[in-house]
Amino acid sequence: MNLHEYQAKELLKRYNVPTQEGIAAQSVDEALKAYDEVATSKGNKFAVVKAQIHAGGRGKGTMREVPSQHGVQVVKSADQVREVASNILGNTLVTIQTGTAGKKVNKILVAQDMYYDGPSERKEFYLSILLDRARKQNVIMYSTEGGMDIEEVAHNTPEKIFKEWVQPAMPLQGFQAREIAFNLGLSGEAHKNMVKFITNLYNAYTGLDCSMLEINPLFKSSDDKIIAVDCKMNMDDNALFRHKDIEAMRDKSEEDPTEVEAGEYNLNYVKLDGNVGCMVNGAGLAMATMDMIKLAGGEPANFLDVGGTANAKTVEAGFRIIMKDPHVKAILINIFGGIVRCDRVAAGVIEAYKALGNIDIPIIVRLQGTNAEVAKELIDNSGLKVKSAVLLSEAAAAVQEAIAGK
Repeated sequence: MNLHEYQAKELLKRYNVPTQEGIAAQSVDEALKAYDEVATSKGNKFAVVKAQIHAGGRGKGTMREVPSQHGVQVVKSADQVREVASNILGNTLVTIQTGTAGKKVNKILVAQDMYYDGPSERKEFYLSILLDRARKQNVIMYSTEGGMDIEEVAHNTPEKIFKEWVQPAMPLQGFQAREIAFNLGLSGEAHKNMVKFITNLYNAYTGLDCSMLEINPLFKSSDDKIIAVDCKMNMDDNALFRHKDIEAMRDKSEEDPTEVEAGEYNLNYVKLDGNVGCMVNGAGLAMATMDMIKLAGGEPANFLDVGGTANAKTVEAGFRIIMKDPHVKAILINIFGGIVRCDRVAAGVIEAYKALGNIDIPIIVRLQGTNAEVAKELIDNSGLKVKSAVLLSEAAAAVQEAIAGK
């Protein structure tokens, strides 16, 4: 689960991680009120308005309706706040991470100005924490070259990206935090504050069950304070049962509607760009099925794992979700009956087909495992336009034929 910047910063405060102060707003009036509280009341005319979407690259991104406007902008008056908030709220922000489709902005963050001193006195760093699956350890990645161009730094000068691995079930050690601060070129009070910052940040990463935590830029002010100016935080979905308050922060408007609907039926669904819908039980079988579709000349339109307890309700939900994609020319159901019986799945397919009414998309059903013969007989005698297959090669040929027919 992804969080917005303003949500992530609120969570970091629980672990005493210094963050750029700001107030989220959903309307122009709320933005003006936030500006007054963040800037004017503190004797400062400058503030930063940030679009809140689940994607990076906002500073370089542009508003589709107002191309001259970016997703992050500095303002220095109430009139500018009104103009910028009007241009951003309700409009679509296109960044390198959103693709051409962009994302609609429903909230903005009006934040305090951090760049109140000369460029020679301040510094931007990059720091992130995530799991290195190859080494089975959490890794802290960091660089002296933080800011909007971090992707170019990683591509052009990878030697400027440092890594520090943390032993499993162990906290971040003091010497590791100090080494990171040294590698960032810090000394004195700035070094001490960075050590404290990194230690608290790692505690937040493990305590909140994050899957990824990125601070960019990580800011050093002229008075040697270390502050998270931006924060990107992804949560481990499997650990959300321990964090009901964080689960309540989920913004479904930022997610694909079909993926949200699939989640309500406990279906694992990811939309792809192909023309053959897939319904499979088990992630490994799903990957093999998508390979088979490619070999047959098609392109998978989705990843859909119904799990080991497929029934008429979940199969019907899967059908509905797949058929919402106008690019789908055929649907392939590939089930291995280990835990679930094949005849039960076949009955579910028939029941779902009848419940949905007239389906004009070819459906190929391959069932193997417990009661596979009974399942095939049920499909063949159903009188429905559903083609059964036993062998993988038969299913592949049927998919190829269906695509050609469309």
